[in-house]
Amino acid sequence: MGIPVFILAGLLVHCVFLVSIFEIYFSSPLVHGMTPQQTPLPPPAKRLVLFVADGLRADSLYELNSNNTPQAPFLRGILENNGSWGISHTRVPTESRPGHVALIAGFYEDVSAVAKGWKENPVEFDSVFNESKYTWSWGSPDILPMFAKGATGDHVYTFCYTAEHEDFGAQDAAELDMWVFDHVKSFFNSSRSNQTLFSALNEEKVVLFLHLLGIDTNGHAHRPNSREYKENIKKVDEGIKEIALMIDNFYGNDGKTAFILTSDHGMTDWGSHGAGHPSETLTPLIVWGAGVNYPQKVTSQFFEDNFLKEWKLENLKRLDVNQADIAPLMASLIGVPFPLNSVGTLPLEYLNNSAHFKAESMFTNAVQILEQFKVKMSHKKETTLSFLFTPFKPLSDSEQINFLKKVRLYIQQQKYDEAVSLCKTLINLALEGLSYYHTYDRLFLGLSIAVSFVGWTAYVILVIIKTHTNLTKTIQANKESTVLFYSFAFVGTIIAFFLLIQTCPWTYYIYCLLPVPVWYAVVRELPLIQDLAANLLSLHISQSMGFLLVCALGIEILVFSFFYRSTLTIGLLVFAGWPVITQLWVQAKTTALIWFLLCVLLAIFPLMPVVGREPNIPLVIATGLLTLLISCFSLTSLCNSKNKYRNNEDLKVYFYQMLSVALSTYVVSSTHDSLKNKQGLPVLNQIISWMTLVSSSVLPLLSPTFLFQRLFSILLSLMSTYLLLSTGYEALFPLVLSGLMFVWISMEQEALQHYGLSLKPKLAVFNFSYATDITQFRQLHLDDVRRAFFFVFFIVTAFFGTGNIASVNSFDPASVYCFLTVFSPFMMGGLLVLKVVIPFVLVSCAFEAVQVTTQLSSKSLFLIVLVLSDIMALHFFFLVKDYGSWLDIGTSISHYVLVMSLTIFMMLMNGLAQLLTTQRLELLRRTKHHFT
Repeated sequence: MGIPVFILAGLLVHCVFLVSIFEIYFSSPLVHGMTPQQTPLPPPAKRLVLFVADGLRADSLYELNSNNTPQAPFLRGILENNGSWGISHTRVPTESRPGHVALIAGFYEDVSAVAKGWKENPVEFDSVFNESKYTWSWGSPDILPMFAKGATGDHVYTFCYTAEHEDFGAQDAAELDMWVFDHVKSFFNSSRSNQTLFSALNEEKVVLFLHLLGIDTNGHAHRPNSREYKENIKKVDEGIKEIALMIDNFYGNDGKTAFILTSDHGMTDWGSHGAGHPSETLTPLIVWGAGVNYPQKVTSQFFEDNFLKEWKLENLKRLDVNQADIAPLMASLIGVPFPLNSVGTLPLEYLNNSAHFKAESMFTNAVQILEQFKVKMSHKKETTLSFLFTPFKPLSDSEQINFLKKVRLYIQQQKYDEAVSLCKTLINLALEGLSYYHTYDRLFLGLSIAVSFVGWTAYVILVIIKTHTNLTKTIQANKESTVLFYSFAFVGTIIAFFLLIQTCPWTYYIYCLLPVPVWYAVVRELPLIQDLAANLLSLHISQSMGFLLVCALGIEILVFSFFYRSTLTIGLLVFAGWPVITQLWVQAKTTALIWFLLCVLLAIFPLMPVVGREPNIPLVIATGLLTLLISCFSLTSLCNSKNKYRNNEDLKVYFYQMLSVALSTYVVSSTHDSLKNKQGLPVLNQIISWMTLVSSSVLPLLSPTFLFQRLFSILLSLMSTYLLLSTGYEALFPLVLSGLMFVWISMEQEALQHYGLSLKPKLAVFNFSYATDITQFRQLHLDDVRRAFFFVFFIVTAFFGTGNIASVNSFDPASVYCFLTVFSPFMMGGLLVLKVVIPFVLVSCAFEAVQVTTQLSSKSLFLIVLVLSDIMALHFFFLVKDYGSWLDIGTSISHYVLVMSLTIFMMLMNGLAQLLTTQRLELLRRTKHHFT
């Protein structure tokens, strides 16, 4: 298999491994074909007002100020005197779209839905809005349209501001909320002169939805502990007070309006969300008005957290719910059918109604969830061969009938508590059954991927041994075994046939058939495996076991670093002692000393706090100046050197790059000052930032291809972009990392000479463009496994050392403010990914230099890297879980996605590093030669 074909195959296989996790663990839970269920008794409220304060943390709302005054006086008064309160527990991913779907439709979207569309519906689903008579909504264009487009008929109306209003650098993001409040007021005022609208507003089953994005925007821009975030909460509190009073007056204080205030998700201390940290998953819930219980005084109540004491709410009953429970609560209050796909359980303690009403509502809730269970079971039964189908025994057809009859009998006998208790049991069983059928194929899909993983890793190891080592004798190329080919083809046909008759999704074919070609490629090398086994048996067992143990320990350290960043510090300190352990320091004392110092310096970074918690713009500016200083020394050294290969024309490229670094430093300083003064992002700064980003990918290609000159040019270009994306100490990281990479290249030369594998080339005149012409590469040596491990370790360090944590929420939105401040999830996400990738490029270019200077083909060392990273990925594949706390679930997903992304990135970086180091644009030079 040629190198391009192999890399393409590897990319495809790893993309399948990455995507499979969402199919196996987090596929869409939606089913269709249920009958709507509605409580038969009259509801307590005619209308419902839903306030969703986007990005509002529970503690931010409930905690008292330093002077013991509440953050939100009106809402505090409501929960103390008029309504019920608690914490709404959200699920991963803690993003706006899934959060609103859980609130309004009552089900939890699969994790991948975030990428499917922010404004459109990737799937059809029912919601409280859809079931209402009329819904009017005001707020963000990112949220409102998806519920309007999901509704049947023309009864969900939206009023949105433009996307440009969502500016993180704006004067005051609270204006977004003021816009909503003002438009609601003018809407009600206009209805007095519009009879049609006035009549519609006076109908029953009406919902008014106010989406308040200001708090989320201020949290991203200034952090949740900022003055701006807290001031926004006060403004929202005042706005809600005015709207509640206006609506009560409009309806003549008829006592038929229910109010709910909650949030779609919280936010970390550093202003991001998406994962499962408690600051993201704990959101406030305050309910008051028609049909809602008044505050319940208690002498004591127990919760695992200490919030009640902190918030001074120990004597008011706290009623916690899951986020999806709010949808059935809203449906019950205004008497609309429960959303068809809702998996929420009606929180009865919030209701102030008769025991009969509560029992009937709970029964409706149970039947609605049972309907989903029946559809799910029916679908799975139809698509599974009868002899392979295993039903969910606790809810057989007879058991279902028995439950429903008992509940109905209890209600008729007015045994409402027994009816409610039985309904809760039925709901729990139906939810268990839904989960059972939803995860029915998990074991078999998981095994398919695991078998493919092991097969792929085995194949790569065989390719390394066969083509890049002397471990086996030269084996004659055997003719293709026809029997073997047809045997695997037969197995593949049987698998495809089973999938076909069970009408499985097309993705199942990929996951289940992937092991067939992978293991065919492995079994084809049976003579090689036999020869290898014979050779290994002839070695000393203690040596083999010792080598394997060291490899296993190294991989475990890398795995451990995903849980504890400080593990990398220990690893780097061990690296610092590597020249001493191997006696390399004897032949290169100065290089070994610099290596030691830079390893120790780099070891500090994984101990630093997560990026974004403490922005430090002066440090970013100082880093820019330090980069310029180092550039001046390097250029002076280059000019003074009597290198016959140096060309004065080449110096112009370095001057342009230094100018770019200087401009970046100015832009960072200027932009920060402008945003601090709430003057927005200056247009000139934005233009310079984007031009710097574009030029940074071209300028290195204009520099000479001599090893240190090209690598230095790459560093300067990437630093100019990285400075624009930095907010604190992480700006220093690429400089220290690059210093270590330069020394690593030199140390590898010493190691090569130490083991007598090759003569030491002169690095000062080593040219990347000629390195690719080397026809005779040496074979792999045991020490090359250590080189590959160093590379993987440095890649992992490049991720965690810059202040990231193994979570999708570790990225600081403030990093992109030099480029844009208007909310654009995919553009911002792309820039944040670029920030992560830049240190990867630096390490990959250094690794490319190590490969060519140690006379190894790019493919051979990279294959060892692939094996190491795949073994890590397999670790995390088995650690993924969808049970336990949402912090654990979110972390396990993040770990697997990150390690698979790192593997895919490493494959792409391998090609990019070759391009950046070997290619040169000769635009200026060609013109010059033309005239001479």
